Amino acid sequence: MTNNDLLGYRRWASTRIDGPPKYSVVIPTYNEEWRIVPTIGAIATHMCTLGEPWELLIADDGSTDTTVELVTDLNLANLHIIPAEANAGKGDAVRRGVLSAEGEIILFADADQSTPIEQFERLADELRSGADVVVGSRAADGAEVTNKSIVRKIFSGGLRFVVMGVFRIPVADTQCGFKMFSKDAAHMLFERQLIDDFSFDLEVLYLSRKFGLTTVEVPVEWIDAPGSKVNPTKVAIEFLRDLVLIKRNDLRGQYDAVNHDRETYRREPPGPVPPVEITKAV
Repeated sequence: MTNNDLLGYRRWASTRIDGPPKYSVVIPTYNEEWRIVPTIGAIATHMCTLGEPWELLIADDGSTDTTVELVTDLNLANLHIIPAEANAGKGDAVRRGVLSAEGEIILFADADQSTPIEQFERLADELRSGADVVVGSRAADGAEVTNKSIVRKIFSGGLRFVVMGVFRIPVADTQCGFKMFSKDAAHMLFERQLIDDFSFDLEVLYLSRKFGLTTVEVPVEWIDAPGSKVNPTKVAIEFLRDLVLIKRNDLRGQYDAVNHDRETYRREPPGPVPPVEITKAV
């Protein structure tokens, strides 16, 4: 980090941006007390080098540990915590974060940083070129995957066969937790999203295809981070169940109308942030 980058971080941390942000980064969390602070540090360090106003939203899913308290205690001017009263699922957390986001470009990324934030520009370039939805992919040519277990490989291959062969969704990796949207696309899709568990990614990509949005898959770096909460057997059963549910929802016309009013997700004006003296880095 250069001196200018450090100065930019200090401003981001101490002074609220004037007007809407260029970028919004949404991180869903559930009992992430042991890694959420390093994750916030890594994301803020990189995003502040891009030279654009941005916000970070932590959408918590009813954590029972100290995740919410740790994030709140950081007291960073452009970091917003969106808590939940109870655990409702990752899809619910991401929806709350995305529908609260104000950026022209909205990314949601997993708290474990399996796909590092440094991949941000790779996806953003595709949005600037006209895409509506950009999917970080572990399956696209050029992806760099490290430490992926044999169970995960078999699981991913099976899902890929069903998604591409049965649902005709032209995305090889629907479940990578690193996806980017234009603001309009994000709000339109997540206002209609209904599934709150693991399969919400698939539902969002199904809706993207249904409504004719341009979806691009981009190879990313990915490492199987320790402490994953994914149980492949349980998730596979839920995934197959939700495939049927998504199709049923569509046939019943449930995606043709807004299911979540974005106005209910708008954030309250934040309280005051204590002033922080900003000095030039030596």
